[in-house]
Amino acid sequence: MSRTRSSVVLLASATALVALAGCSSSSSGTTAKAGGKVSISFMSIMDSGTQKSTLVALTNAFEKANPDITVNLEYQTSYGNLLAKETAGVSAHNAPTLGQVYESWAATFANSDAILPVSQYAGSNSPAGLSAFYTGVQNDLKLPDGKLWMWPFNKSVQVIYYNQNMLKAKGLTAPTTWDQFATDAKAVSGKGVTAITVDPGSSASPAGGQTLFAALADAYGTPDIAPDGTPQLNSPAAVKALTYMRTLENEGALGVGTDYPGETALGAEKGVFDLSSAAGYYYENQAVGGKFTLGTEVLPTGPSGTPSNIMSGTNVAMFADASPAQQSAGWKYMQFLASASSQAQWSEQTGYLPVTSAALPLMSSFIAKNPYMTTAVAALEYAVPQPPYAWVQQAEGEEVVAIQAVLEKNEDPATALNAAQKAAQADKQADQ
Repeated sequence: MSRTRSSVVLLASATALVALAGCSSSSSGTTAKAGGKVSISFMSIMDSGTQKSTLVALTNAFEKANPDITVNLEYQTSYGNLLAKETAGVSAHNAPTLGQVYESWAATFANSDAILPVSQYAGSNSPAGLSAFYTGVQNDLKLPDGKLWMWPFNKSVQVIYYNQNMLKAKGLTAPTTWDQFATDAKAVSGKGVTAITVDPGSSASPAGGQTLFAALADAYGTPDIAPDGTPQLNSPAAVKALTYMRTLENEGALGVGTDYPGETALGAEKGVFDLSSAAGYYYENQAVGGKFTLGTEVLPTGPSGTPSNIMSGTNVAMFADASPAQQSAGWKYMQFLASASSQAQWSEQTGYLPVTSAALPLMSSFIAKNPYMTTAVAALEYAVPQPPYAWVQQAEGEEVVAIQAVLEKNEDPATALNAAQKAAQADKQADQ
């Protein structure tokens, strides 16, 4: 299954389909059973590996504790497929009871009354348990209207993975600032080694290169997308970020590839660093295969010294076709998945981060063996989620076009980003 942010290729058609959809009768996939029992469905992309087995185990435990509730797990193989399936379900009045959603999806669904605000089934816009989540997670659950529309599920942040041995051989330690990162990257490159390799992705599916660009822009003082959804793709900070990437490339310290190239190079000892999601620790370790000690560190800081990070992962939303009984049952399941005990189990088995610090005491043995968890989870306090606007993913796609133009065609960063900004503003206008 995909480990990257969802594809934007389906977003325009999804928006159109949702706009056509009403929210009336209960869906056939979530029919309430007779005799006081109720059946709900949860659609996700947790379709393989420990993600699937852990979700099944948690769901079985929930059903055992709630014998009158049956949870039907429905799987999709990618985020793009998930969005398409949820959108089609809304259009046909056959949506799942619950589904994984990104922030921009939730905004589109909410604008068409296709999902319910949490207050409708929880009885409050600030229900019990909300304050226990990390600050960054709490900030990720609301839409621009100020209402709570989502509940957390699988969350992660970006970390720097690195080869401790190769840094030590040069007398270096993990960089704590982006200036230090650039200096160290140049120092460790050469003789078949390129410090870091990124995949820009495509306009339909941004990848790690776009994430690096966004992280740098934020570290230099201006996020690529403002909290209100305004594209800021050609700000001085953005131009500095893309110039930084091109300079590293010109110095032989940054390469461009596809399909997790940084992870592959790091594992082959042809790279020293990789920027990726904390949830990718399992894959990074698998690539390393015990050849060296894999280090992890939070993202370096910019000139201000203020830590910054980008939150990834999805939340859970309740679709509006759910009956009152299904809403009640679905809310119990949502709370269960986000509870400290469930999050501890989920995190230990999948690599995603627990959304509440209350899970950490339950993970002491795991954390002792996996110190990266402490490094990563601290960033959930300040990590910035994707702004909840439908056009944001399209704007990220425009960034990819600019990154490719600069790194692969040697275009001027400012020129490429001016074009990306113009396109992103057009995307925003079309979606408003």
